[in-house]
Amino acid sequence: MRRWRTERALVPVLALAGMLSSLQFTLILPTLPEIPGVLGISANDATWIVTITLLTSTVGSPIIGRLADLFGRRRLLIAALASLVLGSLIAALGMTFLTVLIGRALQGLAATIIPVGISLLREVVGRERSNSGIGFISATLGIGSALGLPLSGVLSSLGGLAALFWFSAATGAVFLVLVILVLPEPAGRATGGFDIAGAVLLSITLTAALIAISKVLVWGPLSAELLAAVVICLTALVAWIVRSLRIASPIIDLRLSFGMPVVIINIASFLITFGMFANHFLTIHEARAPLDTDMGLGIPAISAGLILMPSAIAMFSVAPLAGKLLNRVGGRPTLALGSAIIASAYVFRLLVHGDIVAVVVGALLVGIGTAFAFAAMPSLINDAVPLHSLASANSVNAVVRSLSGATASATLAFLIVAVPSAADPDFLAESGLVIAFAVTATFAAAAALLAFTLPRRAR
Repeated sequence: MRRWRTERALVPVLALAGMLSSLQFTLILPTLPEIPGVLGISANDATWIVTITLLTSTVGSPIIGRLADLFGRRRLLIAALASLVLGSLIAALGMTFLTVLIGRALQGLAATIIPVGISLLREVVGRERSNSGIGFISATLGIGSALGLPLSGVLSSLGGLAALFWFSAATGAVFLVLVILVLPEPAGRATGGFDIAGAVLLSITLTAALIAISKVLVWGPLSAELLAAVVICLTALVAWIVRSLRIASPIIDLRLSFGMPVVIINIASFLITFGMFANHFLTIHEARAPLDTDMGLGIPAISAGLILMPSAIAMFSVAPLAGKLLNRVGGRPTLALGSAIIASAYVFRLLVHGDIVAVVVGALLVGIGTAFAFAAMPSLINDAVPLHSLASANSVNAVVRSLSGATASATLAFLIVAVPSAADPDFLAESGLVIAFAVTATFAAAAALLAFTLPRRAR
């Protein structure tokens, strides 16, 4: 009876902790225009408060995933939550550019809660029972990032920028206690050591890649800064690949991660995650764009995030159904279904936009498709890798999702520069919006086709 109660508590605790970690990526975005005045910095410096969280989450995911496989998933999950609480407290108490930057960097390490939590759940409760939980935990990435936008407006109106960090600190402390009380430590561990040199090379590679993606429009495509970042990225990447193929215990098993079917799952994950973040960015963009841009709704910034609430509710509601579908038909059809729904939603948004009902319905459909697709991907990865590599494999998938989110943001920024509205150059022209919808629909359709190249579920 005690074990049954623990398993029943395990999923909601992991899911809510994962939702809190995903909140950190969008909770700060609506306050970005006010941050320079609050912290006394330039607008360019303020963007680093967003970038640093993306950097630490991307770099930290494969490293913490490997450490979790070696030294215990429960321990590393507790450490990730503790870093979120500590970072939130540092930012809330200091409220200077340096303390907020340090705090946001520590918050980014909490992104590993979802991949480590998924691998822990799979090992503790087994395949069939874990699928419904995995579907729910995976959906928290989309739910949390969608809820972050409207929640930010509420919190900042009550207590300013500091309220965002106090909220994260308080809720993080609650989940930290719950995780300590509820989560067991699986017995299985990976063998081998921790490759410090490989971790450094991988960190340099990912950092240079993310800086290049996020700063390409600021520096310019042919700037010396961007070229230097690309050269550093490629040099470190080659050195890391060579080292990883030569040693017995690399940070990431390249033969496993780039072998079939894991590489196909990660490519599909990149395409689907692009669609999820594009849904957030483009929905808010449509909502905030002035009425005279021919596609905007003219909604104030503090209220624009509420348009994503139906999408978040849909993801939350569909997640249990996605888990049941995984048990019934497997990950391949579930991934194909989710991808097809996302592609259809973007085709709908391409044809019908500039109306609040159409925007809400389109965003909601993307949320439904995301719930199915996100539930399928970790389940497919868990079926494709050995138990002792679960955390590492899921963490690599988290890196793919981070890179996809950064690419989606940079793509939207590029389109605004390339196809601005004549009425307001800070927003897309209608033709630019159509291009964005068409590209994202194509990505989702490609993910659906990739799903059919995966092997059928093992009996």
